[in-house]
Amino acid sequence: MSPALVVLVLALLLGIQPVTTDLYLPTLPALTQALGARVSQAQLTLTALLLAFGFAQLVFGALADRFGRRPVLLAGLGAYVLAALGTALAPSIEVLIAARTVQGAAMGAAVMVARAMVRDLYEPAEGARVMSRALTGLGIIACLCAPLGGLVSDLWGWRAALLSTAVFGGLAFALIALRFRESLARPDPRALEPGRLVAAWGGMLRHPVFTSFTALTAAAYALLFTFLASSSFVFINVLGLSKPAYGLVMLWNSLSYIAGTLLCRRWLPRHGVPGTVCRASLLSLVGGVCMGALALAGVQAVWAIVLPLTLVMVAHGVHQPCGQTGAIGPFPQAAGAASALNGFVQMVVAFGVGAWLGVALEEHSTRPLALGIAFWGVMLALLAWTLVRRHGGAQPVANKAARSTA
Repeated sequence: MSPALVVLVLALLLGIQPVTTDLYLPTLPALTQALGARVSQAQLTLTALLLAFGFAQLVFGALADRFGRRPVLLAGLGAYVLAALGTALAPSIEVLIAARTVQGAAMGAAVMVARAMVRDLYEPAEGARVMSRALTGLGIIACLCAPLGGLVSDLWGWRAALLSTAVFGGLAFALIALRFRESLARPDPRALEPGRLVAAWGGMLRHPVFTSFTALTAAAYALLFTFLASSSFVFINVLGLSKPAYGLVMLWNSLSYIAGTLLCRRWLPRHGVPGTVCRASLLSLVGGVCMGALALAGVQAVWAIVLPLTLVMVAHGVHQPCGQTGAIGPFPQAAGAASALNGFVQMVVAFGVGAWLGVALEEHSTRPLALGIAFWGVMLALLAWTLVRRHGGAQPVANKAARSTA
């Protein structure tokens, strides 16, 4: 595959995540009311999706190491389209939660393979630059998702917005079927042996490079998920924005994220991965603490969230490409399993955040969103300045337990 095609494939596979979440966010208040659901039940349509997303990656990672990336992608994307159709037709909140759970599991195949594919084709340093280019594409997709979701929901209802995810999944399936070439040079015939797989995961969890970058990506995604899961309720129900105006807020955040991916590519050659992450974490810290302080001072205004969040989203555009490629870097022969375990940890943390938000959002205030982002901004700074600074510059050969998967 040409470099341009690789970046396009990565952007679409990684972009399926904001399509599944961001495009759906403007519809949350409307579908909650239409289906007669509570806020905590509506939150389950997001948190259950992410928990299934996390667990499914563990399965898909082993399957992708055993059979290759292409068949796993085709199966996952096919299931994603069917589940997306199910969400659009759901007659009750319970059915919607079930369909979103299946959709999240299927989404795991696309995102896991995308991360593993980068390690198949590139060394970690170059992989971070390629990943940042792909995440720029993801940012462009995310720019369109929330405004499009709000517009489609206003014109044709929330079911039409959910149907849009099936359209995107179908386009991604067609691209993979027609243009994707297998990136795994040597499938591992023993990758599905349970004992060997558990031993490999144990070895990864003991590897300081993997644990450092996985902790970073988990904190970064927890921060992002805090915003995603609470923003529609806060901006629409608490601050009184219309759905199109909320879409513009999401558009601005996506543009900030794109700026972060561009900054990442500029910083990497100068400062290396640890130095780049440390600089970005300062933005996370300043933005998060400012947002939390404004909320505690009783300032409930759109600017009090959007301005600090701009710094946070720029930093997120650095943390994700560096963190994801850094975690998988030591395991070139088990990239699927490493990608899956990294993604699983992220989603477990996000599920915990979602469970807390389901209760906290009953408070008619911006504080759950602001204080959650402040907490994770502080955690990102601590992780970057300790674990990533200490271990991030080393990419040692994977230990014996991890090498046994090769």
